[in-house]
Order: sequence, then structure tokens, then C-alpha cells
Amino acid sequence: MSGFKIGDRVLVLDDDFGGVVAFAKAEQITILTDEGIEISYHQRELILDRSFKVSHVVRKEEPAPKKPKTRQVSRKKAAFIPAVEVDLHIHQLVTSERGMDAYDKLNLQVDTARHQIEWAIQNRIPKLVFIHGVGQGVLKEELYFLFQRYEHIKFYDADYQKYGRGATEIYIHQNP
Repeated sequence: MSGFKIGDRVLVLDDDFGGVVAFAKAEQITILTDEGIEISYHQRELILDRSFKVSHVVRKEEPAPKKPKTRQVSRKKAAFIPAVEVDLHIHQLVTSERGMDAYDKLNLQVDTARHQIEWAIQNRIPKLVFIHGVGQGVLKEELYFLFQRYEHIKFYDADYQKYGRGATEIYIHQNP
């Protein structure tokens, strides 16, 4: 059983938005964002928003195990869905770099990116921003090589004003 209850206000780790827990089953938590979009997360990707006080909570009934209900988001609305940020700086991924050479660090960063892409595809997240930094461009080139292996992914430089030249945004085309 997860530590979250229906009606809890939660924040998404590594991003600047949150929502209210709409459904909690084992470690899978579905939140309803302030924009009215339901997104599922693993419980370790969320934290409880302790600054939010709830005076009255209406519990949502557990859905009947009928056929799964899919929610389609229009292209116009999809443009306003915030992208999930993934910081690939090595100090964000490990507690200590001791004993790691450049090859190990690069492999960890690329593996993290691959896992995040698979997670986004599974959870129907349309946009991810990979923060890779400027550096010599080795990680960026490896990421581009990874992105090209997925035929339903488009990638481009992320918002320059927000990230500078050190980030790449991907769009995952989701089939309904």
C-alpha cells in the first residue's frame, strides 16, 4: 500500500507541478493536475505537498474493472501539457562519483534517458526535456543517437530562454 491517499495534494519530483491524488493502487498513483489532466506516476516519483491544507475531501470511488477508459488529449491541449524534466547531470543521478570513469558516467546517463523514455511511453507522457548541459557535446550526441532509434519520437532543442543550449526536448507521438 502506498503512503498516498485519495485527496492528498502531491508534487511531482523533478518538475514544477503537482495535483491531487485521484486513484491509488499499490505503487501506481494517478493524480489530477490543476489543468484537469490525469497522469499516472510511480509513488517514488511523488512527494506529499505539506503546505497544502485540505478541509474537505470527496473520495473517488474505485473504478469497476471494466474495459480501461482512455483519455484523449487534443493536439491543441497537448501543447500546454508541461514537459517532464529529466536532469542528466551526473551529480543528480548518483550520490558519489567516486570510482566512476567517463565511460561509466556516460552509460548511466544514457541508460537513465532510455528508462525515462520507456516510462513516458508506458504512461502516455507526450513531452520530456532532457537537461544534458553544454560541455563538449558527447552526451548530447549519444542522446540524439538514442532518440533516432525510436520512430515515434521527434526531438529538438528545448526552450533557449529557460534552458539555454544545454537541453533537448522530445515529443512522443502517442497512438490513440
